[in-house]
Amino acid sequence: MNKFNALLDQVRACTLCEPYLANGVRPVLQANPKARILLVGQAPGRKVHETGVPFNDPSGDRLRDWLGVTRDVFYNEEVFAIVPMGFCYPGRGKSGDLPPRPECATAWREKLLSHLTNIELTLLVGAYAQDYHLKEKGSTLTKTVSDWRSYWPDIVPLPHPSPRNNIWLSRNPWFEKTLIPELKARVADILATR
Repeated sequence: MNKFNALLDQVRACTLCEPYLANGVRPVLQANPKARILLVGQAPGRKVHETGVPFNDPSGDRLRDWLGVTRDVFYNEEVFAIVPMGFCYPGRGKSGDLPPRPECATAWREKLLSHLTNIELTLLVGAYAQDYHLKEKGSTLTKTVSDWRSYWPDIVPLPHPSPRNNIWLSRNPWFEKTLIPELKARVADILATR
């Protein structure tokens, strides 16, 4: 655990992206080698950057609802490791937040994941996480998420829970009718065996 804590300290002190970030660096993640569920998001949004708490925004509220967990469970680092593709808020673009900076994955991803040996379920939130972990570049998010049974029960690809995705959710009602009940049951099973 001391090695892991030292690694977390290094990640939280990282300044690799500082020259590219208008809002400055503030790596946001949550991890513990005891964690059972790995949540891979894109990068913190503006509100998360301000608070330093992952998914501390309307996206997080929706995500916790999809998982069927309370804030206390979600922020228990021995249950959930939250390791996004980018640890700092990348800033705003024309149609939303910019993509996660690539430096984080290159410098830290495998080092962190090598310590997370108790993971039973990996949740891939959004296309950046899915492209990296599933190595299926070129596939659309909709196709990847609709193929969720091919990765089940160890990996579940999800759309981003942002309110900006309300149109996607309304066009894909199968997601909340079919996948979400199965996901809630899977998470509940993992929590029941703690």
